[in-house]
Amino acid sequence: MDFVTILTVFVLAIFVGFEVITKIPPILHTPLMSGSNAISGITIVGALIAAGTGQGVMTQYLGFAALVFATINVVGGFLVTHRMLSKFRKREGTNG
Repeated sequence: MDFVTILTVFVLAIFVGFEVITKIPPILHTPLMSGSNAISGITIVGALIAAGTGQGVMTQYLGFAALVFATINVVGGFLVTHRMLSKFRKREGTNG
C-alpha cells in the first residue's frame, strides 16, 4: 500500500471511532469500557503487526502511534472498570 492509502485508512478510522463513541449515552460508557478492552487488545496486536512490517518509516510511526493510543485505552479501561467495581463492594464496618 502506498502512503496516501495508509493515511486515508488511518484518518477514516479516527473519524469512525469518534462518531461511534460520541453516539453512546454517558451512562453506558463505564459498562462498555470493560468490553472494549478486548477490542483494544486486538488493536494492539494489529498495531504491533503494522509497526513491525518494515514497509516504510511512516507505517512504523503510525503503527507505533496506534500502539501507544491502544495501550492507553486498555489501561484507562481497566482503571475505570476497577473504580466502577469498587463502588459495589461492601464497606467494612457497616451493617448493611
